[in-house]
Formats: sequence, structure tokens, C-alpha cells
Amino acid sequence: MKRSGICFVLVLSACGAKPAASTSGTGGPASGNQGLVAFETVRGVLQHARCQNCHPRGDTPLQGDDGRPHLQNVQRGPDGHGMVGERCTTCHGPMNPPDSYGPHTPPGVTTGWRMPKPDQRLVFVGVAPGALCEQVKDPARNGGKDMAALRAHLDDPLVTWAWSPGFGRTPPPVSRQAFLDAWTTWANAGAPCPK
Repeated sequence: MKRSGICFVLVLSACGAKPAASTSGTGGPASGNQGLVAFETVRGVLQHARCQNCHPRGDTPLQGDDGRPHLQNVQRGPDGHGMVGERCTTCHGPMNPPDSYGPHTPPGVTTGWRMPKPDQRLVFVGVAPGALCEQVKDPARNGGKDMAALRAHLDDPLVTWAWSPGFGRTPPPVSRQAFLDAWTTWANAGAPCPK
């Protein structure tokens, strides 16, 4: 329930930020080609374990760097916050000890651990780059968010957690700033999608 929610948040929020200095050589907006290159960086983060784990194909969140099904038969639930009696925040509470306590300490964030709602799953696992790109931009499939709302989502503590996930968890392959810069370049180029 943890990591995929984070990535979804990250991707969705980036577009509303001030445009970064992502311009073409002539000082204009980023080109479509620059946008496609930037999206590959965005995709690499979204399809990393920290994001994919909360954006699986089914209703069972994944866990660990290897994306194994979550223990205790945890399920998405009707609102994305888990089933009655097994809500995400039952274990992943905002007051949890720091992740540095050890590998079996469930992380928590102030905005609450969660997955996307069942009717807007925003699946990252096993989705081709072009389809992932189209899905992320589609308000009918991304929780009703336009590009500005997607960018704002990237600042949610659940998303930012991915870059400091604690003991035994690998962060995304690029820094948070590099991810946000790539998101802004992609957005400024018109959010092009690979074919």
C-alpha cells in the first residue's frame, strides 16, 4: 500500500509546479523529443518498486524491492485505504517509529498510507511506456487530476517518502529533484507519450 501510492502522487503533482529551466536550445519551450526523453526518467520512477508496490494490477498491494504480494492478505478496499479491520494506517500509521528501527518496521506518513481507489487503479506494474503515459494524463483514470493537480500530488508526503524509504528499501533510480525536473520538462513539452 505504500510505495505505489507514493509514485502516483509524485507523477501527478509535478505538472503544477513552476516550469523549470527546461527549454530548447533557442530558449523556447521544451521540444517533443526532449519531453519524450524526460518521460523515460519519469517512467523509470513510476515503475520502480517504491511506486509500483501501491499501483499493482490487482487489489493486493506489493511490498519489498522485489514486489511480492503484501503479507497478511492486505487488500485495497473500497476507498483505497484497505478493508475494514485492516486499514492501511493500522500498521502504516503517521506516528510509526523511524524506518531506521529495522526491516520489519512499517513506514508511515502524515497524509496516511493508501492505494488508488478501485475504480481508478492507475496501474504501473507491467504497463508499456506509451500506455502508462496516457493513463497518467487521463483524468478518468488518474483520480480526476489535470496536470497541475498531478504536480501538486508529487509533493504529498506519501510520494516524497519514496526518496527516503528507510532501512533495507531502495529509493528510485534518480534524485527527487531530477524526477521533478524531468516531470516539468515533459509537461512543458506538452506531455508527449512514446508510441
